[in-house]
Amino acid sequence: MAESDNVVRKNDAYPYSSGGWGSLKAVTGALIHEKVPLKFSTVLLKQNKPEGFACVSCSWAKPADPHTFEFCESGAKATAWDLTAKRMTPQFFELHTVTELCAWHDHDLEDAGRLTAPLRYDAATDKYVSVSWEEAFEDIGRELRTFDPKRVAFYASGRASLETSYMYQLFARMYGTNNLPDSSNMCHESTSVGLKEAIGVGVGTVRLEDFEKTDLMFFFGQNVGTNSPRMLHPLQEARKRGVPIITFNPLREPGLLKFSNPQSPVEMMTPAHTLISTQYHQVKTGGDTAALLGICKIVIDADDRARERGEPRVLDVDFIETHTVGFEAFANYVRAASWSEIERVSGLPRADLEAAAAEYMRANAVMAHYGMGITQHRQGVQNVRMLCNLLFLRGNVGKPGAGPSPVRGHSNVQGQRTVGITEKPELAPLDELANQFGFEPPREKGMNIVETFEAMLDGKVSAVINLGGNLVRSVPDRMRIEPAWRNLKLTVNIATKLNRSHLVHGEKSYILPCLSRIEIDTQASGAQAVSMEDSTGCIHGSRGVAEPASQDARSEPLIVAELAKHTLGARSTVDWDRWRNDYALVRDEIAKTYPDTFDDFNKRMWTPGGFPRNLPARERKWQTKSGKAEFSVPETLGEDPDMPEREPQSLRLMTLRSDSQFNTSIYSLDDRFRGIKGDRMVIFMCEDDMTRHGLQKNDRITLRTIAHDGFERRVAGLRIQPYDIPQGCIAGYYPECNPLLPLWHYAKESKVPGAKSIPVLIVEVNGRPREA
Repeated sequence: MAESDNVVRKNDAYPYSSGGWGSLKAVTGALIHEKVPLKFSTVLLKQNKPEGFACVSCSWAKPADPHTFEFCESGAKATAWDLTAKRMTPQFFELHTVTELCAWHDHDLEDAGRLTAPLRYDAATDKYVSVSWEEAFEDIGRELRTFDPKRVAFYASGRASLETSYMYQLFARMYGTNNLPDSSNMCHESTSVGLKEAIGVGVGTVRLEDFEKTDLMFFFGQNVGTNSPRMLHPLQEARKRGVPIITFNPLREPGLLKFSNPQSPVEMMTPAHTLISTQYHQVKTGGDTAALLGICKIVIDADDRARERGEPRVLDVDFIETHTVGFEAFANYVRAASWSEIERVSGLPRADLEAAAAEYMRANAVMAHYGMGITQHRQGVQNVRMLCNLLFLRGNVGKPGAGPSPVRGHSNVQGQRTVGITEKPELAPLDELANQFGFEPPREKGMNIVETFEAMLDGKVSAVINLGGNLVRSVPDRMRIEPAWRNLKLTVNIATKLNRSHLVHGEKSYILPCLSRIEIDTQASGAQAVSMEDSTGCIHGSRGVAEPASQDARSEPLIVAELAKHTLGARSTVDWDRWRNDYALVRDEIAKTYPDTFDDFNKRMWTPGGFPRNLPARERKWQTKSGKAEFSVPETLGEDPDMPEREPQSLRLMTLRSDSQFNTSIYSLDDRFRGIKGDRMVIFMCEDDMTRHGLQKNDRITLRTIAHDGFERRVAGLRIQPYDIPQGCIAGYYPECNPLLPLWHYAKESKVPGAKSIPVLIVEVNGRPREA
């Protein structure tokens, strides 16, 4: 298929490539908006560098030989967001009640600046008031001692360091609970489950050096241009070597089409750019399993014909026979699959899938990159397993240049799991912790995100500790969850900026301001460093370089240590004071708990490019139930059986981020790639669907979820924006559309919320009820 036929079109909405002058202008604008002093802008030169700091945004890999400007637009915006000159002092809270602040836009809350002092909610005045750190720690510890540990949740966002995360999980377990929900529950838990079942490790097997050895790359449901732009550099280098990149994504995203390298004078001074996707297939929302099945069907059919003719085999027979189980059952399922059903569910013609399969069969080493477009579905785990099935067919796991590559979001969300942040006791080294610290950890399963909020709705949660994040805004079913959150006895928020979770507070609530990773962290033993794990399973050191926003802010390790000390008291076997004063001691303990990965941790953390964690699947050692890589047979092609969507006027909604956003942090109300200015209450819809529903550009609609469970879920005031997206599929921003997602609509096995496939109806247009 010719590149011009399905990649670059004259009518693409965004006329420029990602990167280039548009990116440079956006970074400059972010620094000016945040009033970042000129000297702080030089901090960017130390971002993602050895002896510098790891980006606080995405978790993409840090190269051993970094570029001069080893940061992307998204990372620069995140740095500017943290280094802002704006401050939220106690005097700010004297002027504003919580009720008043609840009416502010989420962007405006964080945009008001950095928190500077510990705060406690005062019900009499409906304000947050300044308290001393010691008073806060004493009161929180006293409250936690009154609760049943099984009724307390210790939430961790993906930004906290390995050191903080290790301390946090140890605190929770010494307290008596495995309730350790984290942001992975919201996004890549389907990966953790699916890859673990298929190849024996719950993370990807691709590293940066594999980009130099690959022959082909797939992208499924991952918008690299906005979610991990630094990844565009190795993609550009691969494309210049002639490596094809085949993209499956419902929306045509500029970041997946073409890229102008801001570090290339030629590309900055001319219209030159690199074509990223050589094939771009707009799969229907929820149609990924069907699309993958179609490719597998073509490959297996080609192999069947080759075998009948005595020709060289298309499949890697040696790999399949030596390293896998379950192939025959999967192959029989594939052979029996109907092309009409594959085309209907995927939304793609057979010819498109044949074009993708042809490239796959020509390539020796193939990577499969994917994001939440794969994982946040009812069949999210199945999607991950299907990607593995495709890779297994030609031996594309455990060899250079090949393998599954889940692209994570938060900068240490993968690393937190590596050091024990998990509600699943079988995934935590409980015996090692028991021997190392002389206590008996709880052995019963804890609660993940969905289970925490299910229990909260039932009145079975007393307190939530938030180590970063904005859980109230990111959770599904917000209109049901917020009242339940307000019934909590205690909410504690460790944060750099004010957000919605602090305002929708419990009976007693604290905000504890912490240092950003970018800031210099000095403790009793001197300047401290922390570490994190990137998407490729490599561990990096990070050292703050900017002056703290406030002398009254405290580091995350210190805050966790003090909370643990004041809660556990004499029954703790950890000298938390020593740990808070010297993080190297924490790393020594991590190395004892996880010797296979963290041996000699303190010396290796500054290895250029990071040091890799132990991943047996890279060496074709399979820690699965069978001891081999496991094929799986799909349960369904991707329909959601528990949500009726056969109504003639139904649409399938997926939520997404803008280019000026990282998770719930909204840097701007603009989305330049999609042509949006100053508005996030937007629904992207194809022109055929607009005609079918009698809609015009800029009409305002109300959406209602199709779910017959006794609750009505609506979001009003959504503006129609024409966009290139498959018929019957629409898209809207996260978290604005979260109220439409039922808490119970989650991926089987992983309980990741199914945010990428929500059946909805249009029930109002421009304030008038829609006729049935």
